[in-house]
Amino acid sequence: MSDPLNNKIFQDAAKARVWLEAMLWADGRVCGYCGVVNESTAITGREGYYQCNACRKQFTVQVGTLFERSHIPLNKWLMAAFLLCASKKGMSAHQMHRMLGITYKSAWFMCHRLREAMAPLKAAPLGGEGKIVEADTTYIGGKEKNKHRNKRTKGNIGGKGKMIAHTLVERGGRARSDHIANVAGKTLRPIVMKQVSRKSSFMTDTAGGYMEMGKEFARHEMVDHGAGEYVRGDAHSNTVEGYFATLKRGIIGTYHHVSEAHLKRYLAEFDFRYNERSALGVNDSERATKALQGIVGKRLTYRRTDEGANG
Repeated sequence: MSDPLNNKIFQDAAKARVWLEAMLWADGRVCGYCGVVNESTAITGREGYYQCNACRKQFTVQVGTLFERSHIPLNKWLMAAFLLCASKKGMSAHQMHRMLGITYKSAWFMCHRLREAMAPLKAAPLGGEGKIVEADTTYIGGKEKNKHRNKRTKGNIGGKGKMIAHTLVERGGRARSDHIANVAGKTLRPIVMKQVSRKSSFMTDTAGGYMEMGKEFARHEMVDHGAGEYVRGDAHSNTVEGYFATLKRGIIGTYHHVSEAHLKRYLAEFDFRYNERSALGVNDSERATKALQGIVGKRLTYRRTDEGANG
């Protein structure tokens, strides 16, 4: 995958299908229904269709993926993946629908399917011996004074009434974010303990939820932001704060509003771009290809996506 202005896979649905088959079926053609490899026959007169000799069903490269039953041409799917992965702060569904020439509703659903592809099925713990992991939380949601008078909630100041995102960042490595209900220790502990190696050095602020769990790591350092302390030697949370800066600019400047039902998908999108960033040697084309590798074995219906949100 390369420059969309010159690459035919972004302009021709047949070429896009051939490219996707080569990428997903590098180790053999897989039946999307039963999973049998290299036990199928191409159907004459139906380009891109195959008959499985095991389950006897007909399938295409889209079966068993997030693209299954989609009527949007594959070249537009590949273009959308490239655009979403190449835009550091994301791309709105309105912009996508204008560029691809599809309806806003289709573009909105398409973007959520691609975010689902970016979410890892399994991920190794962050950190390890000699490595540093930072943790922090941020609030997502507009200021009460900026809301329409009818939508303001009396008494909502600071983080009250907002959504909370918790992020773990390995310095020089990956990020992992979660949408959490509160910042209490009983909420944070299972997330941190599952996702961070205890051999790591753990860097946080002085939030109460981190104090007890910090004792279980090889080293735990806290900086007191309330006292004006932000850096003490290698003890700081500036890396995760930098991640939040990109996340906030994406939400404020590109998406404007993110619903609670879909915050986890937007966090997966920003995590993915951070984990596959150019500083780690990944270019735009490679990033898009890695995202498309995540479409296999996942399904996302419009009903699931549409529940309660317009993000």
